Amino acid sequence: MKLNTVVKPPTPCDNLCHVPKSRVVFPAVTIFIHPISLFFSFIFYKLKLSQFFSSSFLSRQQARDRFSKRVCLFLCFFQKLRKEDPSRKVSIFVASHYLHRSFGFMEDVKVVACFLSIFLWNWVAMVVEGTDSLLSPKGVNYEVAALMSMKNKMNDDLHVMDGWDINSVDPCTWNMVGCSAEGYVISLEMASAGLSGTISSGIGNLSHLQTLLLQNNRLSGSIPTEIGKLLELQTLDLSGNQLDGEIPNSLGLLTHLSYLRLSKNKLSGQIPQLVANLTGLSFLDLSFNNLSGPTPKILAKGYSISGNNFLCTSSICMGFSKPVNDTGSSQTTGSHHQRVLAVVIGFSCTFVISLVLLVFWLHWYRSHILYTSYVEQDCEIDIGHLRRFSFRELQIATGNFNSKNILGQGGFGVVYKGCLANKMLVAVKRLKDPNYTGEVQFQTEVEMIGLAVHRNLLRLYGFCMTPDERLLVYPYMPNGSVADRLRETCCEKPSLDWNRRMRVALGAARGLLYLHEQCNPKIIHRDVKAANILLDESFEAVVGDFGLAKLLDQRDSHVTTAVRGTVGHIAPEYLSTGQSSEKTDVFGFGILLLELITGHKALDAGNGQVQKGMILDWVRSLFEEKRLEVLVDRDLRGCFDPVELEKAVELSLQCTQSLPTLRPKMSQVLKILEGLVGQSEESLGGASLYDEGTCSFSQNYSDVHEQPSFIIEAIELSGPR
Repeated sequence: MKLNTVVKPPTPCDNLCHVPKSRVVFPAVTIFIHPISLFFSFIFYKLKLSQFFSSSFLSRQQARDRFSKRVCLFLCFFQKLRKEDPSRKVSIFVASHYLHRSFGFMEDVKVVACFLSIFLWNWVAMVVEGTDSLLSPKGVNYEVAALMSMKNKMNDDLHVMDGWDINSVDPCTWNMVGCSAEGYVISLEMASAGLSGTISSGIGNLSHLQTLLLQNNRLSGSIPTEIGKLLELQTLDLSGNQLDGEIPNSLGLLTHLSYLRLSKNKLSGQIPQLVANLTGLSFLDLSFNNLSGPTPKILAKGYSISGNNFLCTSSICMGFSKPVNDTGSSQTTGSHHQRVLAVVIGFSCTFVISLVLLVFWLHWYRSHILYTSYVEQDCEIDIGHLRRFSFRELQIATGNFNSKNILGQGGFGVVYKGCLANKMLVAVKRLKDPNYTGEVQFQTEVEMIGLAVHRNLLRLYGFCMTPDERLLVYPYMPNGSVADRLRETCCEKPSLDWNRRMRVALGAARGLLYLHEQCNPKIIHRDVKAANILLDESFEAVVGDFGLAKLLDQRDSHVTTAVRGTVGHIAPEYLSTGQSSEKTDVFGFGILLLELITGHKALDAGNGQVQKGMILDWVRSLFEEKRLEVLVDRDLRGCFDPVELEKAVELSLQCTQSLPTLRPKMSQVLKILEGLVGQSEESLGGASLYDEGTCSFSQNYSDVHEQPSFIIEAIELSGPR
């Protein structure tokens, strides 16, 4: 009878031995039918048991502990290994009392014997209960064997798998391996580990695996079909490698899969219909491969298949589906060639005349009417889940870009409120300097921004591209920005309380961490500030304007580097060298955290209490003087936790260190904030953190109340300072 494992606290008798998976109750009296077991029962009874029962001064608990240890030692050498059920882990109970946790059997021990019962007064019965560990007939953990087969197939130049050992019983302590509470391997996160070689087919034995991340390595060969055996798999990322061959149909069996990314490889063949039919997929990325053939209907909520030049729609592919008849082609007559030549000449003349007429029509149209792009494209194939709008459609939605619909303006352009034909409210960002990027380059960068999907990132809904315009379309955020809530408080727009401010910081940190570590290539924001942190319907923080700095810097990529950002939020090394990194965003996040604490702008700290200047210098002086209560926003009216305040200020000062190497990573910042918010929620006992009605703002995306975002060319920074 097989039973599930019950996790219990360890005892001093751990790791002594393993026995077969079973549940056997041994009563007080048992008849031994096997001579070997009878012999050892007699020896055990004479040498150990008599001494055990003669200890009358022992308590019952002490007696049970001593008995369990001796039973463990006995089982280590006398057991039977069943081929149909090779697990060797047990738990021991005596008289309904737990004596021993699950323990494992020493490898290569093959002693065939029948177990015996031991007479232990009339109130004692021993229970041996098996667990669900996975061991091969040789006593080796199947998961260990699977992981070692992967190691043997890969070249580990960075030695990240040096700690993997075939002699180990428990792989849960290995680097990059994650396990569940039951001890099963559920995650294998080996992204950007410098690995090469191939993916072993033994990976199919990790039957409980839920997450497999192997992106950004140098793996080659085909994708093993055995991955289709991982029925609990939810996330699979093999992008950024050199994998070839076809996409295995077995991936269509992974019904729990929600994230599948195979982009930037050398995969060929058609897109499997089973993969396209996976309804549970939230995102599918097959872009930049060598896929060919007809494009099936993909049921994933979001997907990208661009960069596959041989894909075609069903209607186009039908013309190439029939094979050419070689016999018939060899009998082609001269008259047939003449007919073909006449058709080609006629088509060419028609095309040239049509082209000339089209040029004249476009010239007339642009001279009398605002240019509108009516070019229809197959958006699903070109740009995945992003929608391409016509300029006329956005022109109507914004009232011809009426100034009354302006939500805000900054260094990247002007944002307008718009209403589409389906009554959906959107925010349309009209980018500055639209002619600095080519169409192909702009579409590629927009697609990369669209792939960044996270609950704390402002999702790109669509775009518009004409020879004279570049526009981005986002969902409308009805609750405005954090800057609005900090500096334009009134009865209809009350200020954020302390707990809500900490949750805003937590959400912004999660969004930035996703840009730094989950996007490929990673995205540096370069303008983190309160005006770029929006609030959705649930007052959840949403990071906006990410990826735009790189989008508008394409004109500088071959000449110099431009500094983009807002005065007071720019890191020192970025201002002096023009080179940005993740630590640049960490500095901006530190300033954002100070804005949330003080309610002041980055260049307007003090507000009459001290001289106007940088918020960072003001906070540092008060921190050194231990007068933190002075810098707290007056709108909080003293409703804050002093301990949390001190930790938050200390974290912000760590993020704003002058040297980028002294600043923490965004992952470390997030861990500290999660601790702060967790303590705050526990102290509230699950009460609501915020109780406001939905508000409407006229400046939802505005940073006009900030010092304006600006661009400083690198040549200007090289002058005397």
